[in-house]
Amino acid sequence: MSISDLTIKELRDKLESKALSAKEVADFYIDRITKYDKELNSFLTVVDNLKVSGKGPLAGIPIAIKDVIVTKGIRSTGGSKILENYIPPYSATVIKKMDKAGYTLLGKTNCDEFAQGSSNENSAFGPVKNPWEMSRVAGGSSGGSAVAVAADLCHVALGTDTGGSIRMPAGWCGVVGIKPTYGRVSRYGVMAMASSLDQVGVFARRVDDTREVLSVIEGKDSLDCTSSTRATGDMRVDSLEGVRVGVPEEYFAEGLDLEVEGVIRDGINTMKELGAEVKEISLPYSKYALATYYIIMPAEVSSNMGRYDGIRYGESEIQNSKFKIQNLEEIYKINRSEFLGEEVKRRIMLGTYVLSAGYYDQYYARAQKVRRLIRQDFEKAFKQVDVIAGPVAPTPAFRLGEKTDDPLQMYLSDIYTVPVNLAGLPALSVPAGFTKDNLPVGMHLIGKWWEDNKLLDIAEHFEIATEHYKKKPTL
Repeated sequence: MSISDLTIKELRDKLESKALSAKEVADFYIDRITKYDKELNSFLTVVDNLKVSGKGPLAGIPIAIKDVIVTKGIRSTGGSKILENYIPPYSATVIKKMDKAGYTLLGKTNCDEFAQGSSNENSAFGPVKNPWEMSRVAGGSSGGSAVAVAADLCHVALGTDTGGSIRMPAGWCGVVGIKPTYGRVSRYGVMAMASSLDQVGVFARRVDDTREVLSVIEGKDSLDCTSSTRATGDMRVDSLEGVRVGVPEEYFAEGLDLEVEGVIRDGINTMKELGAEVKEISLPYSKYALATYYIIMPAEVSSNMGRYDGIRYGESEIQNSKFKIQNLEEIYKINRSEFLGEEVKRRIMLGTYVLSAGYYDQYYARAQKVRRLIRQDFEKAFKQVDVIAGPVAPTPAFRLGEKTDDPLQMYLSDIYTVPVNLAGLPALSVPAGFTKDNLPVGMHLIGKWWEDNKLLDIAEHFEIATEHYKKKPTL
C-alpha cells in the first residue's frame, strides 16, 4: 500500500511505531512534486527546508496550503502579480493551529487570483491542469490544492470557498472537499475576497481525513470577529438507515449535463439502498442565488481589493521611468492596471457600480433581502430532511480556454454551490462516479448549520459503500 493510500490515522500509527519516518513521508511527496508538477502547475512555492518533526495530531502529515492563506516567512502571492514577491511577517490562525499540531508544510498551491474564478485559469502564474485529463480545467479557485491531493502530491490540502471554490475543484478532480459552516474556522490571515462568504476548508482523498484536519483548525479566534464559539455538535450518524435525504427539483432542471445527472441519481439511489429516505424538496429562491451572489460578492471584493495599491506591500511601477506620475491617484491607477488581472478588475468595477449612489438600493440592498429568502428556503427544507443532495457543477470539467472569453458562462458553473455560501451552510463534495470519458463527478451534500460532523458521517457512509476514492488518475 502506498503512503498516499493511508488515512491520517493510519499514517500516524506508522509514524508512531517507527514503521515510517516523517522524512520518508515528506520525501515521497517531494519526489512526486518534482516528477509531475511541472506540467500540472499545482504548486507556486515548494518549501526548501521542510520541518518534518513535531508532536500532535498532525505530526509528520505533509499538507499543502492555498496561496491566499498567509504563511510567515514563506512567499504568499494570492495568485497575483501584485504580490509576486510578498513574504508575510505573520501566519494565518489556521497555520498557527496546524503548527502546534505538528504538520509538515510542503508548499503553497496555485489558485485563481485572490480566489476570484471558477476554473483556476485566472492565476497570474498560469492555469492548473486537471490530472484526469491535462487539457481540462481543475476547477477554481482552489484548483491547485485539489490537484495536489488528486495527484498524490500532498496528503491533505487547505483551500478557501467563497462560492464553491473548494467543492467544485474537488468534484472535478475526484477528491473530497468540505466548506464548513461559516464561522467554524477563523479567516484571520486569509486574503479576503468577500468577507461574508469566505471560509477555509479542507481537501483530502478520504472523508475522515477532512474531519481530522477540521478538528485542528476549527474554533473561536479573537482575531476574527466572525468566528464562533459554537460547537459543531456531537450528533453522529452510525448508518444511513433512516437518514432523510432531500433532492431539490431545482437542482435537476435545464442546463444539467445528462451524464452528470445520471451519476448523481445513481449516487442518490445508492444512499436509498443503504437505508436513507429520499424526499423530493423545493428551494424556490435558488433560481435567484447566482444573480444575488454576483451582486454581493463583487461589492465586497471592491472593498477588500482597495488595500492592493503597490505602496503598503506588493509590486509597484512607481520607479518605472516610462510613467510620469503626477499624484497619488495616478500611482494607484498604474500599479493596479499593471499588476491586477482582468477578472479581478471586472469584479472591482461591478462591485463599485452596485455600491454607487443611485444603485445601492436597486442592487445591493435588494440582493441582501433575497439572500435572506434563500436562507429561509434552507431553514424550511431542514425541517423535513437531514441532508440535501445534488450535483456540485452542471457539467464535468470543461476544456482549458473553453469559457475564458465568456464570463457569464463561467459564472454559471457556480449555480449549485453559491446558495450554500449565501446561507452560511456546511457542504462538501464526495466522489460519486465518472463520465464515459473517465472524468470525475462529485456529489454535493449540504448539511444543516453546525451539523458538520453529521454531514461528514453521511458522506463517509456513502464513500465506504461506493469506494470511488480508490480510483486515481494516471499521470
